[in-house]
Amino acid sequence: MEHVKKPEWLKISIGANERYTETKRIVDTHRLHTICSSGRCPNLGECWGKGTATFLIGGAICTRNCRFCNTQTGKPLPLDPHEPEEVAESIRLMGLDHAVVTSVDRDDLPDLGAAHWARTVQAIKRTNPSTTLETLIPDFQGRAELIRQVTDAGPDIVSHNLETVRRLTPLVRSVARYDTSLSVLRHIADSGVTAKSGIMVGLGETEEEVLQAMDDLLAHGCRILTIGQYLQPSRKHYPVAEYVTPAQFQRYKELGEAKGFATVESGPLVRSSYHAEKHLKFLHPSEPSAQKDC
Repeated sequence: MEHVKKPEWLKISIGANERYTETKRIVDTHRLHTICSSGRCPNLGECWGKGTATFLIGGAICTRNCRFCNTQTGKPLPLDPHEPEEVAESIRLMGLDHAVVTSVDRDDLPDLGAAHWARTVQAIKRTNPSTTLETLIPDFQGRAELIRQVTDAGPDIVSHNLETVRRLTPLVRSVARYDTSLSVLRHIADSGVTAKSGIMVGLGETEEEVLQAMDDLLAHGCRILTIGQYLQPSRKHYPVAEYVTPAQFQRYKELGEAKGFATVESGPLVRSSYHAEKHLKFLHPSEPSAQKDC
């Protein structure tokens, strides 16, 4: 596929301020992994400069090899039993009002890492009782009992990314399946926790396919959607088919919210956890954190 030149609206500068330096120090001191750095997030400078980060648990090596993802793949190391407390303490030191936690896929483990997930959520809530929490979980192979371990631990929002439209899923996701991801979101919604998802565009999808993905997500209980531009991490990854214009991102936002999403965060640099704290206002009315001032 012919190389597509990156447009001006995607060029960013990563500056460092005192808060950025302190955030980096805390992450490094506690030997933590963040998706901000391993995923080469374009918003790293902005988020770390504000003292926020998305923590990556379960190690830095993923058992899957998706063609869009920059996370290292291979045979993971054993889980670090101290990681839940290390993440919880780092959130306390950063003084975060809202935290986001995600993980690599751990298909090598009998429970796919679900118990480690639950311990991490519980440690965060125990150490930071006033901090709200979003978890961005893997698909756990669609196993409802494993998803339930995370939702029962009490996060405020549980997110699972659909990543792309149905047609492109086999081309860019190594193991995950479109319908499995939809079933994960249904399990989350049925548990009473707000379900959130995200997709990338610029992979060669059509607008009609994006709108169908929106309908599928809504039908499975998803209430919050993020849409961002796919950026090719390296030459070995799936190529960018096009750079979607800011006007088209705005159109997707308007169409998605008209369809029934509580909110659609849509823009070239939007990522799953970008401005995640703003999504707390869209919790189900019955949820404890729904009345918080966001």
